[in-house]
Amino acid sequence: MARKPLVLQSAISPQTEIILNSIADGVFTVDSEWRITSFNRAAQQITGVSAAEAIGRPCYEVFRANICESVCALKSTMETKKPVVNRPVLILRADGKEVPISVSSALLRDESGKVIGGVETFRDLSLVETLRKEIVRQYGFQDIISKSPAMRRLFSILPEVAQSESTVLIHGESGTGKELVSRAIHSLSPRSAKPFVAVNCGALPDTLLESELFGHVAGAFTDAKRTRIGRFAMAEGGTLFLDEIADISPAMQVRLLRVLEERTYEPLGSSKTVKTDVRIVTASNRDLSRLVDEGLFRKDLYYRINVVKLDLPPLSRRKEDIPLLAAHFIERLNRMRNKEVAGLSQEVLAIFMRHDWPGNIRELENAIEYAFILCRQGLIQPQCLPDYLHGEPCPPVHTGGLTLVDFERNTILNALDRNGWRRMATARELGIDKNTLRRKIKRLNIVREESA
Repeated sequence: MARKPLVLQSAISPQTEIILNSIADGVFTVDSEWRITSFNRAAQQITGVSAAEAIGRPCYEVFRANICESVCALKSTMETKKPVVNRPVLILRADGKEVPISVSSALLRDESGKVIGGVETFRDLSLVETLRKEIVRQYGFQDIISKSPAMRRLFSILPEVAQSESTVLIHGESGTGKELVSRAIHSLSPRSAKPFVAVNCGALPDTLLESELFGHVAGAFTDAKRTRIGRFAMAEGGTLFLDEIADISPAMQVRLLRVLEERTYEPLGSSKTVKTDVRIVTASNRDLSRLVDEGLFRKDLYYRINVVKLDLPPLSRRKEDIPLLAAHFIERLNRMRNKEVAGLSQEVLAIFMRHDWPGNIRELENAIEYAFILCRQGLIQPQCLPDYLHGEPCPPVHTGGLTLVDFERNTILNALDRNGWRRMATARELGIDKNTLRRKIKRLNIVREESA
């Protein structure tokens, strides 16, 4: 005959029971032997188990969470004497349905301060999870998240762009997600089953880039002890993404133009012509049309790669995406770092919305990753951010009759002088990206004067 479960009366007073039943979060308490001693109304609704069934049974039989046998929140609190706050878990309801919740636990003491058990509160996140999935469905495209009108227009044409075989040029500042867009094009294209290969053209000198793209045969140059295939061969049948295309030399531009026109190339040190079948997607953070006018980029190559041009707006022009992107990065880092960060505090969100983000999405991601070093759980607070973000607001600036352009020029000049004209150090002092500093120096015609 099956053993009847032990049933105890609730260990709490009627007044306490009234208070607990008025709380929207589920609450239950356990004694030192992990038996449930109270189970409020919200706990019954979330788990599908009545108080009469729950009281007196071990909590793991009732709660049935995915952490019960491994990293139980109550067990952790009882052993370390430290509370657990907002840990995301899954529980199995009485009807067999999985429910996402967040749990918090604390010690339960009597009037003398002696530990007599533990208390756990939990919140049903089903609605939150539904909303999160709806946001991803509504504002997500492949691995890109945005509600910006400019990005939504881009999303609308990407499937057609992907289905074509046309060469694509993606233009946008550093950190705006150009490689993500290129991967989305590949994933949606008929070539998706074949390789996607990315090369940063600005990271390699000319001779190495040529070998990297086209491969080389043994003996082609010093240390070339064996034949090696290049990225064109690796991407055969798929997509080759050439990032920072503006940085390649005139000689490499000629070689690349020939590949695009004839669909053939020769590995370095070889006279054998190799046919290639790859789709080329390029990207640049510089204005290639201006480089063409200045004679720094071949016009014929520009028109070859500029069949379809996609412009990515900087984060400063799509600030409505900051909360979405922050939530996405926090969720991913929680999984990677096994943490329980709940989100951004209102103060941090305000700081993020005021900041101009010269490093764009990459800078935002780095700022949140930095915050994860100092913040283990709860909301990210201003003190967890990098120094340049949580500093005191700047006092009003008095320009003394100068125009704003003159004032900006003098500010940069003074900073350059203080840092011995080291641009990286100057950019750090000014709190801007080094590329932004370079553009300002050029726009404001700032030139270092030679000392007499």
